[in-house]
Amino acid sequence: MLGPDPTVLHPLPHHRKLVFLKNLVTRPTILVGDYTYYDDLDDPANFERNVLYHFDFIGDRLIIGNFCALASGVKFIMNGGNHETTPVSTYPFAIFGGGWEAAMQGQSVTEKYPSKGDTVVGNDVWIGHEATIMPGVHIGNGAVVATKAVVTRNVPAYAIVAGNPARLVRFRFDEDTIARLEKLAWWHWSAEKITHHLGLLMAADVAALEQAE
Repeated sequence: MLGPDPTVLHPLPHHRKLVFLKNLVTRPTILVGDYTYYDDLDDPANFERNVLYHFDFIGDRLIIGNFCALASGVKFIMNGGNHETTPVSTYPFAIFGGGWEAAMQGQSVTEKYPSKGDTVVGNDVWIGHEATIMPGVHIGNGAVVATKAVVTRNVPAYAIVAGNPARLVRFRFDEDTIARLEKLAWWHWSAEKITHHLGLLMAADVAALEQAE
C-alpha cells in the first residue's frame, strides 16, 4: 500500500463531505495539488462557489499546493472584487457599457481596475473554518491560518496567523528549521518515499528526516 489514491474524489468512502479537491474543481483557473482536501459541513461542491469574484476575463488564478487541509467555509476573494479608490466614486461604471465604457479610456479591464495577481497557497498548509483569503495573497509552505481569520497580506512559511486582519501569532519552528524543511520539500516526494518515511513525517526530528533523503 502506498497511501490513498490521489485520483479518487472521496478518499474516505463513508465521509462524502470530504474530497480530494483536485478531482472536484472544474475551472481551469483553479489549480490544486495532489492529496489536498476540502471538508465541507454541507456539500463540498460549495468550494467553487466560495471562490468569489473570479471572472474569466480577468485571468487571475487560484493555485493551491499539495497536502493542504481546507476546512468548511474557506473563502477566496479574487481580483474581480476590486474597485478603484482614487476617483471620486468607487462604482465600476465602465463595465456596464451603454456609453459608460468610455471611462476605460482605452484601457483593458485588468489595467483599469486593481489586480494583485494570482492567489497562491503553498504545500502542507492548513486553513481553518471560514477563513477568508484576500486577492493576490501568497501563503507559504507549512503555514496555519486560524478559524475565521481574514488574510490580507502574505503569510511566511510555517507561520501561524489569526484574527481580522490576520496577524502573526508565532512560527511553528525556528528560522533554521524552517529553512531546512523548505529545502527538504517532502511534499514533492513520491508516494512510495512518503509511505516509507511516514513515521518521520509524523515526528518532530527534522535531522532524521534529512537523513532519509
